[in-house]
Amino acid sequence: MKKLSNSLLNMTVVLTATAIVTGGLLAFVNSVTEGPIKEVNEQATKDGIVKVMGGNPNIKTKTDSVKIDDKTFVVYNVTDENGNAIGNAVESTTMGFGGDLKVLTGFDAEGNILGYTILGHAETPGLGAKATDWFQKGGKGDIIGKNPAKNNLTVSKDGGEVDAITASTITSRAFLKAVNEAYTASAQAAPATDCNTQATVAAADSVNANVEEAK
Repeated sequence: MKKLSNSLLNMTVVLTATAIVTGGLLAFVNSVTEGPIKEVNEQATKDGIVKVMGGNPNIKTKTDSVKIDDKTFVVYNVTDENGNAIGNAVESTTMGFGGDLKVLTGFDAEGNILGYTILGHAETPGLGAKATDWFQKGGKGDIIGKNPAKNNLTVSKDGGEVDAITASTITSRAFLKAVNEAYTASAQAAPATDCNTQATVAAADSVNANVEEAK
């Protein structure tokens, strides 16, 4: 019995030591990789905003957030290098066929879709993964230039205007839901600030104030 007791004690010590060492290694690896991963994700988002807002690399963004029901959307108010408002880029996530489908959609000031990019997905290669290109300009499910307030951006099988990805209706529905939700968030967010317009308004207010004072 004593020998058995010693064996159990030794096994417990070994297992505990292994768990501690493994946990320490994982914590170390996480601390080393967390920064670079965050930088890669941030750069991917920045590049995505440029892509969905017309391709101008000199745009400026201001981050906002909108909460609708139990979901929070990240909204980027976008202006060009001269401070002229372009519109909003919105991150939205829905459940696709294989998991979360994260989409970044760009809208102009009127709510027309300027572009989109897939920031992350777990869809089936060769099927649902086609969402990356399927809904782009010239694609079979082209949504570019359309406005969710004016166009029925659901799949044709559901009475909408958009052709679903072949054999991937679930992914198509998830993608279009993400775009429609992004539009709603964009409409509720503060619009991108047009510095030129703001300056004009400020000047007009100043003139009006002087006139009132003169009276």
